[in-house]
Amino acid sequence: MEKQRIVVITGAGISAESGLKTFRDSNGLWEGHDVMKVASPQGWADNMELVLDFYNQRRRQLLEVHPNAAHKALVALEADYDVHIITQNVDDLHERAGSSQVLHLHGELLKVRSTFDEDLVLDWRSDLNAGDLCEHNFQLRPHIVWFGEMVPLLEPAAQLVSQADHVFIIGTSMQVYPAASLIDYAPSHASIYFIDPKPAVAPRKNLTIYAETATTGVPKVISELLK
Repeated sequence: MEKQRIVVITGAGISAESGLKTFRDSNGLWEGHDVMKVASPQGWADNMELVLDFYNQRRRQLLEVHPNAAHKALVALEADYDVHIITQNVDDLHERAGSSQVLHLHGELLKVRSTFDEDLVLDWRSDLNAGDLCEHNFQLRPHIVWFGEMVPLLEPAAQLVSQADHVFIIGTSMQVYPAASLIDYAPSHASIYFIDPKPAVAPRKNLTIYAETATTGVPKVISELLK
């Protein structure tokens, strides 16, 4: 018998509970930086050293934290369901927890890519510095989707949502596009569970809202599903 499909869309809130700072706060800053200076092609062109240092700090921090109860609860679901995770997060906490099918919409912090060939992607766990070159002798850059850049995995993500029996939305405001548009691809029969302390989503059919954090909300949704 074919397993039902659960598609999980996660954002910064699930990682915050592991100790990672959320992407940006209400005044548009990320760790004290204007996001456009550290997360845009123009920022890279203007001050590559600043951008490299910013992501080096994020990478070091990531290597010091661990998956939390919400990450682990999603892994356990794979015993009974076909679980696909679509994350807006650039960390690897889902993978470290044990999730086997993870799609990173906005790139991955522990990878870098060539500025000459965007398909030339390398695993990278240490600092990335000016002068670190790809095999074609071009500077390597963080493998992150910056503001103003295409989101190449958006179409596969939408396809996954369109085939879901259940959709979990965890730790994301669903206010940032294009990722926020993914909910619109959910089939009419799919049950949707929204888990966030400040849920901002319009009422719709089959939608259940849990106004709480990921570590408390995810186990509740799972117990409801497995009844």
